[in-house]
Amino acid sequence: MLNQMPVGMEVMVTSPHYLASSAGARMLADGGNAYDAAIAVSAALAVVYPHMTGLGGDSFFLTYNAASGELSGYNGSGRSPAMLTREMFEQMQLRSIPQRGVLSALTVPGMVDAWWEVSQKFGKLSWSDLLAPAVFYAEHGCPVSRNLREWLIKDEQFIRADQGLASVFLKDGELLKEGDILIQQELAASLKLLQSGGKDVFYKGGLAEQITNAVKKDGGFLQKEDFENHTGEWVTPVSTGYRGYEVYQMPPNSQGFSVLMMLNMLEHTEVSSVERISSTYYHLMTEVTKKAFRDRDRYLTDPDFREIPLEELLSKPYADKLWQEIEQHPNRAEPTLSKAMGQDTAYAAVVDHEGNAVSFIQSLYFDFGSAYMAEGTGIVLQNRGSFFSLDPSEANVLEPAKRSFHTLMPGMVFKDGKPYLLLGTQGGEGQPQTQLSLLTAVLDYNLSVQEAISLPRWVYGRTWGEEGDELKLEQRFDDVILNELEEMGHKVRPLGPWDDLMGQAQGILIQENGLRSGAADPRGDGAAIGW
Repeated sequence: MLNQMPVGMEVMVTSPHYLASSAGARMLADGGNAYDAAIAVSAALAVVYPHMTGLGGDSFFLTYNAASGELSGYNGSGRSPAMLTREMFEQMQLRSIPQRGVLSALTVPGMVDAWWEVSQKFGKLSWSDLLAPAVFYAEHGCPVSRNLREWLIKDEQFIRADQGLASVFLKDGELLKEGDILIQQELAASLKLLQSGGKDVFYKGGLAEQITNAVKKDGGFLQKEDFENHTGEWVTPVSTGYRGYEVYQMPPNSQGFSVLMMLNMLEHTEVSSVERISSTYYHLMTEVTKKAFRDRDRYLTDPDFREIPLEELLSKPYADKLWQEIEQHPNRAEPTLSKAMGQDTAYAAVVDHEGNAVSFIQSLYFDFGSAYMAEGTGIVLQNRGSFFSLDPSEANVLEPAKRSFHTLMPGMVFKDGKPYLLLGTQGGEGQPQTQLSLLTAVLDYNLSVQEAISLPRWVYGRTWGEEGDELKLEQRFDDVILNELEEMGHKVRPLGPWDDLMGQAQGILIQENGLRSGAADPRGDGAAIGW
């Protein structure tokens, strides 16, 4: 596949939907900075990519301020209701939290708060201007994209089961088709309230009342007090050195540290000496993934509730120990079982002419989240809370006012003390693996960011809650590689050459001379725009 990779001297924006990228580019053209553009992109995605994100979800931001040289992160993830305990589900004779419906909508949406805080700290344009493209797309409509149409088909049962979803995504009793105009008048009204009232209208005002009244009427747990008490937080990113670069990720409750663990292990071998499309490469990446996921699943949750030994997990001596475990059986797949999780996510990135950089990601968790739309709002609530465990022995057990283990992990790589690569992807347990693919492609194999994103991808794990772990591979090579992996003990599942299960990655690379090259994933509907 021949992919265009825009290269600009001043700005670059990339996202999984071309209309969202255009919204960001508009902010930059109107004198806004990277933070303004990022919020405009994020808000637009909440409208034009409703199967992946929305006002009812969470978002994480990694931000680099060129003037101060400061790298900071904003954790825009929500907490469970203050009155909710795991025993309440047990009293309902449920052994696990439902994955869909109002009972799965268990965490306060954190994305609107994140927009507000990033805008107030760093933005130049007015709050109302940042939301204007999203309001336009919701009120006047946007064409149904190829990717949205595919997910409408997959999730037809959930769309038809929810009155709000059905009113938006069905026309004359049939699912909207690619190219049909998607109009979301109730969502437009909610966005207009946000434009005039700021974040308080969402957490303390009319929208909070509408959402929580609907949830209460339909038998859910979120209450207005949970919205009123919500706050995200500015956090210090975590990092590790890799071959002369510094790789940054969000700290827990994000799973970002897992890819840093993988890189620490890979420093024990010369990755570039391994043929990139080979059974040896895929085997090696899968085995370091398993080691990192073992500790991720053991420890990751809200750090306010459980101590997570990050210093040890990210130490080079600990990576030595994990690498020695791999070397004991270098050509055999370790049998293991990861956690099952969803992959509904949208990642985007912006760099402006001043050198400010924003790497950000947002999600409803599953496709269309809880598949529950709060009546009268047009807002689909996330089902991130369905990932809480009801087992008190597990780190991620449900507790009152707690943030869940979070898959969202925007990434940023520094070279000589400044941003070099912004990267991220859709995809649950695929996020650290796809980032690993991109990182090794750029840092070890010296590929362009577009070449890196376009390589055949793999994902190991239980995507969409499958019973057993599989190693899924995009099939763009002969069967010899698949056969060799099976001989090593992997349970291999070949996928299509450009498969949706591999998610949609985006990236921006900043060259030493300041040129910015941007890439959008050909598996999605995105675009990179720069000049």
